[in-house]
Amino acid sequence: MQWLNLLKANTRKEYIELKRYLPNTIAMIFTFYIIFLGMFFGIQIVGDPSTQDANIQYVIVNYIFWFLAMMIINSVGWQITGEAMRGTLEQLSMSPMGIWKIMMMRLVASTIINFTIIVVLLYSSMLTTGQWLNIDVVSLMPILILTLISMFGLGFIIAGISIILKQVEAFLQILQFILAGLTFVPLTVAPFLAYFPFVKGVDLVRSIMIDGTTLSQIGTGDFLILGFNAVFYLLLGLVFFIYCERFAMKKGLLSHY
Repeated sequence: MQWLNLLKANTRKEYIELKRYLPNTIAMIFTFYIIFLGMFFGIQIVGDPSTQDANIQYVIVNYIFWFLAMMIINSVGWQITGEAMRGTLEQLSMSPMGIWKIMMMRLVASTIINFTIIVVLLYSSMLTTGQWLNIDVVSLMPILILTLISMFGLGFIIAGISIILKQVEAFLQILQFILAGLTFVPLTVAPFLAYFPFVKGVDLVRSIMIDGTTLSQIGTGDFLILGFNAVFYLLLGLVFFIYCERFAMKKGLLSHY
């Protein structure tokens, strides 16, 4: 029940912030849409006409996942930085639930709300390009859930760094380009990236949405890699975050910015 109340409270918080700062929310969506248009027209101008449709579909999926990865992985780091600047980070540490549980529910709440934005961006992109992807919800959901879990783990690693260093804005900006690289590079070019967070999930989602692959056609080995990544990175992220939190408490870093 505590977890549910925490999720409700954080979902309400995320929704109110997006609504209260609506111009900023609209500007964020519009900015990402403009970035996509730049990619789309770039492919039309300099791309090979014979592979243009496939390239556009590839860009749509990758660009949507890039947005999702940034919203999830960077969000906890920004949350920690914001709480530290407002002087409320120490108050979170005194909560009976603890910082990591609060941040976990904020991640879930942010993901739920951002999915609405992602759906809008996805269908706007398909409508703009005239390229309609295979939206097989039954096949996509289990892969998305496991992929999101590995993203949560990476998000906690970033949050752990933020709780000690506080000023990580420049690092988070650099991370955006790293996430873009992980999202756009195909596994056929660098197979070892399958064991990086969320990369395998993006590859499988591309296979479903572009090639029409069904859940039954995905191999057991693919699911094992996806499941291993989800468990490994989530545990790694939580352990790292809790260690950083205890280090920050020991050094008195929670009480000041």
